[in-house]
Amino acid sequence: MKGAKIAYKPVGLVLGAVSGMIAGAAFRQTWKLIEGEGDAPDALDEGRPWGQILLAAAVQGAVFSVVKAAVERSGAQVTRRVTGTWPA
Repeated sequence: MKGAKIAYKPVGLVLGAVSGMIAGAAFRQTWKLIEGEGDAPDALDEGRPWGQILLAAAVQGAVFSVVKAAVERSGAQVTRRVTGTWPA
């Protein structure tokens, strides 16, 4: 069981990087739907109102969390199918 955990570590790192790229793209598309703008505001974006900045941060956090959970869960399921053990 411990070997499966160790073997999964590099897979988990790759999946984390992939999930970050997917989440970034998903957030950009989601923001375009919400605000109709190309770029989401940054916390230091002086010309944007508080509400818009906080909305962007909340949406970004939700999108990243959902994508990360979906990618990690899928990776764990594939690992169980291949090795017969759950990686965590």
